[in-house]
Amino acid sequence: MAGLLKDWEQGFREYHPEVRFADVLKGTETAQAALYTDVADFGLMDREILTLERHVMLRRRHGLPMEFAVATGGFAAANRSPALAVFVHKDNPLAKLTLQQLDGIFGEQRTGAWDDKFKWHPERARGPEGNIRTWGQLGLGGEWKDKAIQVYGYPITNYSPLPGPMLTFRRKVLSGSDMWNPNIREYEKGGDITAALAADKFGIAYGSLADESPNVKAVALAAAGSKHYVALTSETVKSQRYPLTRMIYVYVSPAKPLPTGVREFLRYVLSREGQEAVTREGGYFPLTPEQVRAELGKLD
Repeated sequence: MAGLLKDWEQGFREYHPEVRFADVLKGTETAQAALYTDVADFGLMDREILTLERHVMLRRRHGLPMEFAVATGGFAAANRSPALAVFVHKDNPLAKLTLQQLDGIFGEQRTGAWDDKFKWHPERARGPEGNIRTWGQLGLGGEWKDKAIQVYGYPITNYSPLPGPMLTFRRKVLSGSDMWNPNIREYEKGGDITAALAADKFGIAYGSLADESPNVKAVALAAAGSKHYVALTSETVKSQRYPLTRMIYVYVSPAKPLPTGVREFLRYVLSREGQEAVTREGGYFPLTPEQVRAELGKLD
């Protein structure tokens, strides 16, 4: 993000030449600590923040950090927060899945789930009848009908070296629940996930196209409550029609009102000029107009 951040800063200084920036980009894991210790005004992150990070901010600052989406994640570049792909073996006849079916495959029965503001949601509960453990439950016949589905993915702990993909999958597929299929096989590297799937005809995995293998294929996905299946392409990621598109975030400490400099810089990032800088960078996509309006609304 360093190059894009410099573009934003340069564009902002054309309107406010007196402003100076000091960039210390040591990785997403340092962003929240810099905020709640008042070292930084902004925390730039390629993932949603962890529950522990929210908790520390709440204890230190008596409020939750404000979250602003500032760009859409990439398509297939490994270091650009690429959209999550759901892979099956190339010999698998399955071509599409709904997020509800993915929940049944990767998730487990639950009594509810917590949201990002520590609120419990019992309406997110589901029973064991929602579990999907064989390919026959997805309509496959023949040799597939009674075969168990083996699932692969990233470590389900918040403390893995790369928690972003897991956090996005948990939020969008499992409704924020920590109840995973107990049979999941976990790998820290995306390449190891697709390599394991390539050797398992009856497996399924989530990862990114950056780690695609000739022996696996990505399936189209439909959002919850929808029957419109969307393939993973650069266009569907750019438009955010693909259900497992990821985002780039800026977090700021809780403050009412926001400091003027913080508010105006975010307003520039979300402006047409700021989003054109995202396009020029080439690895990310700008926000949709609807999302820009929603994020600008948070500033007021």
